[in-house]
Amino acid sequence: MTCLKKIDHDPASPPESSKALPGRLIAGDPSYLTWALDRSREGATDGPVRTGIWEATPGETVSIKGDSFEFCHILSGRIELTEDGQAPVTFRGGDSFIMKPGFRGVWKTLETVRKIYVIVG
Repeated sequence: MTCLKKIDHDPASPPESSKALPGRLIAGDPSYLTWALDRSREGATDGPVRTGIWEATPGETVSIKGDSFEFCHILSGRIELTEDGQAPVTFRGGDSFIMKPGFRGVWKTLETVRKIYVIVG
């Protein structure tokens, strides 16, 4: 088994499809596709590490990180994130950002977005 894994931006495997969680939808009818590419550190006290590709169609939802940490790299599309009590920030293809544990705000997909994610916890 290798400890090196390439992240394919356009996975050939079928994605898992989903919709906004109950109580989180603000506007629109966003649909999500998730390609879970790797999961490691099962049973770690600070939680597993999950890596994959995620895609969302336009819409607006409440985003709550809880105890998890998430790194995102936007491959394509455009979003606006508004942390509670802060000004909106726009991210587009090529941008990267992190959402730390405790993040709470609004995720607004302006143009269908595809991102690489790494979530700890």
